[in-house]
Order: sequence, then structure tokens, then C-alpha cells
Amino acid sequence: MRSRRLALTAVAVAALAVAATACGPENSDTAAPAPSVTAATTTTATATATATAKPSTPATTTATATAKPADAPPAGTCGAKDLVLTARTESQAGGYILISAKAKPGVTCTLPPRPPVIAFGSGGIEASKAEQGVSQPIKLSGADTAYAGVMSKTTKDNQAVEFNDVIVGIGSPDPDPVSLPVGPTAVDRPIVTNWHTLPQDAVPVH
Repeated sequence: MRSRRLALTAVAVAALAVAATACGPENSDTAAPAPSVTAATTTTATATATATAKPSTPATTTATATAKPADAPPAGTCGAKDLVLTARTESQAGGYILISAKAKPGVTCTLPPRPPVIAFGSGGIEASKAEQGVSQPIKLSGADTAYAGVMSKTTKDNQAVEFNDVIVGIGSPDPDPVSLPVGPTAVDRPIVTNWHTLPQDAVPVH
């Protein structure tokens, strides 16, 4: 009987040990820690900032969009080769030659604020200024026309040299002066006006 009681006691002790072992993990301090609240919050804030961030605009793009176009360059000075020049005789003021100037097709240029260079013959009898005032530059393009008046003879005597053409240049010297037919014309101390936009303003007065 004593041996049977010892066996039963041993069995009971073993059962208690097994029960204690089975219940142990529920109260154990080695259980995995809960996820960190701080780490989760940081991850969420980073994701939100990334989703709402706007791409920066390069400064060069703004500068290009707001830049104003450069002003167009001014028209260059006219030369005789840039113009269609004509000459006709007028009876007003005792007779004079009216010079007309228009820009050639596709050309835009500016006549300088001084008279044209007027000469007669190969010897170069050059006209002097008929006006003391300073004129304004005249821009020529398309149908724009400028006028200058030439009085070929300002003396009262009968002494003069006759020519059939007048030579017109824009600068002094003009590398491409134009010779225009005017018919037999007496020349002695000729004068020439400035360029004007109206033909009636180009009548030379001596």
C-alpha cells in the first residue's frame, strides 16, 4: 500500500508541473513588445508630407515667362542704293528741280537730318544748303516719300553751265550716287533744301 501511495503522489506532482508549464506563456515577461506608437506616427507624418509637397518651379522658367522681348533695332541710314529716286522740273519760285525718294520694296531706312548731296557734271558743281534750320530724320518704308528741292541757278546774270542730269547722293560721299535726267538745265551756284515729307515744303527760296 505504501508503494502505491508513493506512485500516486508522484503522478500528482508531475500533473501539477505540466499544468504550471502550460500556463506559463500567458504570464511570461518575454512576450513580444507592442508596436511603437512613436514610430508609426513618424511614418504617417512622413508619408503625408511627401504626398502634399509641391514640386518647386525653377527660377529660370519664371524668368523666361516674364521676360519682355527686346526692342526692334532702329532702321539703318538710307543710301542711294536703298531708294527709288526721281527728279522732275517745277515752275514755282522761278523754276526748280523736285527730288523724290522712296524706299525700295522690302527696305526700311532713315534719311539723315541733312540735305541730299546734289552735284552737276563730272566736274562736280555741288549745291549748297538752302535752309539754315536743322531737319528731322525721315523714316522711309513702303509708300512713304520724302522730297527735296534744288534751285540750279541762283545768280542773276546769264553766265551758267548747262547740264542734262543731276547727280543725287545721300551721304558725303555716297558710294552709289544716282544720276537722274532733268533735260537742259542752266547751273550756277545751285542750292538744295533739306528732306521734307511734303512736296510744298521742299520749294527752295533764294
